[in-house]
Amino acid sequence: MSSSALQIEPRAKHVHCTDDELVVALSDGRTLSVPLTWFPRLASATPAARSRFELLGKGQGIHWSALDEDISVAGLLAGKPAV
Repeated sequence: MSSSALQIEPRAKHVHCTDDELVVALSDGRTLSVPLTWFPRLASATPAARSRFELLGKGQGIHWSALDEDISVAGLLAGKPAV
């Protein structure tokens, strides 16, 4: 079955961290939750430092400049930890 619908790449719309997880709400309605242990820089950072991020490329990636951490939505969807 073929489809004429455009393929839309999901983008990050909202990001937050709990004590144990990175939670990313995507533009397609999904919410991803991954363990902070996948990203040692985030895991060892303070909650205040984890809250200071910016979305890159209209939500294709997440950047924490103070932590020197960059995470792509594509990498999260593929299940790729930094460790």
